[in-house]
Order: sequence, then structure tokens, then C-alpha cells
Amino acid sequence: MGSVNEINPKIDLTVRIFDTFFDLDIEVDSNLYDAVNSFFQSVSADEYSAKSLTATLFRIATEINVPVLSLLNQVEGKSSIEVTSFMAYYLNGMRSPSTLLGTNVPVTPNYYTARNVAS
Repeated sequence: MGSVNEINPKIDLTVRIFDTFFDLDIEVDSNLYDAVNSFFQSVSADEYSAKSLTATLFRIATEINVPVLSLLNQVEGKSSIEVTSFMAYYLNGMRSPSTLLGTNVPVTPNYYTARNVAS
């Protein structure tokens, strides 16, 4: 006997990505979600990482108004460091400039600003 909460795949062809940490709530086509998620599952260490990277790529695609498959094509075939740099580049554009992701060299603050904060 089926569950009452079971989704009919013939009717509902969207996947809701909801992440309370990032306040992300978007609806995407289930085929697109499966394509992106299966790619990240093939290159990730665990399922949680794959889901997180999938949600991140959809968030980036939504923010910059680019099809997610276009972004996925840019990521395919790259090393893990290149994927990290790719994600960090777009995520840094969406975040506060005071918190940068993927930077190895600390950003040198303005001398006068640093002096006023340290005082």
C-alpha cells in the first residue's frame, strides 16, 4: 500500500530545494536536479556533499540568471580544486565582501579602517 505523501511522478515534475541555513527555497525541474545531483554524486565523497553542491549550483544559477546545465558544463571535467575555485568565485559575488571563500591569502585591510577597528 502506497503512502499518502507519495508524489505522483506524472504530475509533479519539480523538486523543491529548501535549505534553512541559506534561506534558499526554489523549485526546479526534477530532471535537471537529477542530472546535477548525479554528477556531484559521482565526484563527491558522500551524499551530503553532493546534495549541498547541487543546491549551491542551483542557487548560483538562480542568482546570476544562467541555465544550470550551462554551469554544469563548465564544471564537468575539472579537478576538485578548480571546482572549488569556480564555486568560490560565484559565491563570493553573492556574499558580503568581508567574508571571502576559497582565498589562500588573507586580504589586507585598509590601514585607516584597521587602525580604527583595533583602537
